[in-house]
Amino acid sequence: MLTTTFEEISDRARFIRTETIRLIQIAKSGHYTSVFSAAEILATLYYHTMKISRDPKWPERDRLILSKGHVAVGVYPILADLGYFPKDWLDNYARIGSALGDHPDMRKVPGIDFSSGSLGHGLSVGVGMCLGLRLKKSPARVFVLMGDGELNEGQIWEGAMSASQYHLGNIVGIVDRNEMQFDGQTEDVMGIEPLTDKWQSFGWDVRICDGNSIPELVRTFDSLPVGGNRPQLVIAKTIKGKGLSFMENSRVWHLGHLSGADAEAAIRELNSSN
Repeated sequence: MLTTTFEEISDRARFIRTETIRLIQIAKSGHYTSVFSAAEILATLYYHTMKISRDPKWPERDRLILSKGHVAVGVYPILADLGYFPKDWLDNYARIGSALGDHPDMRKVPGIDFSSGSLGHGLSVGVGMCLGLRLKKSPARVFVLMGDGELNEGQIWEGAMSASQYHLGNIVGIVDRNEMQFDGQTEDVMGIEPLTDKWQSFGWDVRICDGNSIPELVRTFDSLPVGGNRPQLVIAKTIKGKGLSFMENSRVWHLGHLSGADAEAAIRELNSSN
């Protein structure tokens, strides 16, 4: 736990958004709105909730699996800020020869625990990690950040069933519930509600919070039991593209590119917000 004040965590969420804009300028394409909906979640996890150190190889550290791996562009600045790799790596984001790609590669990027690509696999991987940690008698927890669109994948529910079957109290699933996926509103594409009832029926304890509110996230994550025998799920209700007025609840900016004056104006709006 590195940071305790809401103001400091909020500052880190703003940092995630502004650095995402800067890095996507380098790559000329990237996932803005998926990162922006999860910025407060990521800031709270890395700077308050997760047990980590300056050494990404510390075996007792908590793990974070980015099942929605396209938010990696917002995680790389955090890892550089924590000293996991040199900050100048960011300046070559997604260029030929760079370790930092659109989706993360755990073989190349210190602090990345799962190499993602096709969505829907993260929870199953998290179950496997938790079982391994149990064998090692490790107190570490595994956090799995999922998009709500990937809950359409059957493998998510196989993972959910397995976590309950094996009484994995060391896994925390987080659903970034922004209600949008690439093809439209989640409930129009393939409805996933009632989410709370579904996860509870699979044997999970479920909490719901405002995923763009630092105080609510801190209170929710702090309330999670440590060392229990039931998997935990947090449904974090968020806004797609949170932070930029022209991106909020917009499908257009799922993948895009801001440049020049547009990027500068977006950063000014972010820096002027509370």
